[in-house]
Amino acid sequence: MKRTQLFLIFCVWLPMSVMGRSGNASSVSSSKPSALNIGALFTLNSVIGRSAKPAILAAIDDVNSDSSVLPEIKLNVILRDTNCSGFLGTMEALQLMEEDVVAAIGPQSSGIAHVISHVVNELHVPLLSFAATDPTLAALQYPYFVRTTQSDYFQMYAIADLVEYYGWREVVAIFVDDDYGRGGISVLGDALAKKRAKISYKAAFTPHAPKSAINDLLVGVNLMESRVYVVHVNPDSGLTVFSVAKSLGMMSGGYVWIATDWLPSLLDSSATSDPDTMSLLQGVIALRHHTPDGDLKKSLMSRLNNLKNKDIANFNSYALYAYDSVWLAAHALDAYLKEGGNISFSNDPTLHDSNGSTLRLASLRTFDGGQQFLQTILSMNFTGVSGQMQFDRDKNLVHPAYDVLNIGGTGFRKIGYWSNYSHLSIISPEILYTRPPNTSTASQHVYSVIWPGETAAIPRGWVFPNNGKPLRIGVPNRVSYKQFVAKDNGPPGVRGFCIDVFEAAINLLPYPVPRSYMLYGDGKRNPVYNNLVDAVAADKFDAAVGDMTIVTNRTKIVDFTQPYMESGLVVVAPVKEKKSSPWAFLKPFNALMWCVTGAFFLLVGAVVWILEHRINHEFRGPPSQQLITIFWREHSEHTGSNGADYMVICSTNYKFKLHC
Repeated sequence: MKRTQLFLIFCVWLPMSVMGRSGNASSVSSSKPSALNIGALFTLNSVIGRSAKPAILAAIDDVNSDSSVLPEIKLNVILRDTNCSGFLGTMEALQLMEEDVVAAIGPQSSGIAHVISHVVNELHVPLLSFAATDPTLAALQYPYFVRTTQSDYFQMYAIADLVEYYGWREVVAIFVDDDYGRGGISVLGDALAKKRAKISYKAAFTPHAPKSAINDLLVGVNLMESRVYVVHVNPDSGLTVFSVAKSLGMMSGGYVWIATDWLPSLLDSSATSDPDTMSLLQGVIALRHHTPDGDLKKSLMSRLNNLKNKDIANFNSYALYAYDSVWLAAHALDAYLKEGGNISFSNDPTLHDSNGSTLRLASLRTFDGGQQFLQTILSMNFTGVSGQMQFDRDKNLVHPAYDVLNIGGTGFRKIGYWSNYSHLSIISPEILYTRPPNTSTASQHVYSVIWPGETAAIPRGWVFPNNGKPLRIGVPNRVSYKQFVAKDNGPPGVRGFCIDVFEAAINLLPYPVPRSYMLYGDGKRNPVYNNLVDAVAADKFDAAVGDMTIVTNRTKIVDFTQPYMESGLVVVAPVKEKKSSPWAFLKPFNALMWCVTGAFFLLVGAVVWILEHRINHEFRGPPSQQLITIFWREHSEHTGSNGADYMVICSTNYKFKLHC
């Protein structure tokens, strides 16, 4: 009997064990696993990586200690170092996918994110990136890429608003020539175009470019007209740009430097506030991710500061986004499992090794519930240490906002905020969200800025380029009236009253104007001025200086300055003097007008006599006296000679009274 029972138990156990070991041929599922793996891909030894690693580990500990999220399930993290290399990052991503991870945190590099996104798209594993800010990653081409930080799309529109606020029209973009740099600067060009501004020059350099290459680049930039520079580079090598600029004298008055969020991230993570480093950045404007102050943020920062090593003074905003990325994955996994989702992986028949390959592609398996899990992630809504973690329909975090900083002294001060809700403001975005949105020009405000050169005056933002072509000034080569303009053997090659006036006007300008005088005519006879004007209109000359008369046909094709002297030409005409006449006062009116005036004079007098005869004793007596009184009253009414009387005689016995 015992042997029969043992045989039945063996028969039941054997198929189950076979099924358990057949994971390479079919899917492995578990409705409630005891542990789940998530991956983390970023460069560990970098400005962002040194802050992100302790934040991710702290988030894992917090999730595992919170019984309300993923109860009885342990969340594990598998770290992989991408070493700032697209190739190595791809290899590390493939090795990470062999561990059956349900989500991947990272990477920090936009270039690596582009490559890894193809991997996670194939294996249906959501990629939660806390630092890849390239706007093009939001394309429909990368459905499994989820950005848990702010896109550079909003940052570039913040810079465009700053450019418009200060009245500049052209900027020079200095950026690293990779996906991160090109994507951001492309959006900046579009944002400036909407503000009627533009990028006058794109100064790109390769990643890890030597200092000599950056020096050559800035030398060329310094010869251009624009003095407004937007620096969009990586935090690990960005200070080299300012070091070279300092040596070239480009951190002095008249220059404007605007740095993207890489600079505050670097300064927040620096071990000490190096005076030499801060001296390179005096007057720079920088943008930093706005993360609202709250108890969660303060508690996390306090804990991380106790864990920091000697290379970290503080934790930048990317550490906060990395922390929230882990919690986003945990909340989404918890909701996914409660909705009945299973954690299962299947082999992809398209992934296999051939011709003796040892890449082990067959070990890469697809997350069966990846699509459902992705939708769960995008539907999450909770408050993290970086603010509200909620996505809009374009998979961007809601309420994008930045702090506007001005670097000076040994630190920086906050001069305002930018949000997609109300743009530039000195009021924090959290307060603005409770009010109606207002993006009008009148509502845009920031505090005063100390610009490079320790000046509070807003720089003009441009100068006349040192390498610009000199203006071609046409000058008539006259043979007469040489006092006005004539050829001269010494510099500048011409002389005369017209030249002196033009040079005086040039000297009043606050910027240099290179110019070259070009003689027009053979010097044997006076040139035809109409032809000289036509040459200016045909762009053979940029301008002309001389004793040219302003006439109608010339004003139709060129613009003239205001005349600086009179021509002296007058018209002399005889004037016949007529003798004055005592009846000259009759000339303003013709005979008919005088008759009408007299008739009205008599009519008004008769009306006055009728109204006043019975009650006013002055209108009584002999007819001659009454007639004289009437004429006297009429005279007083029309001339106002009797200031004590009314202009119109009124009687108090009537119900109406005229006011004069």
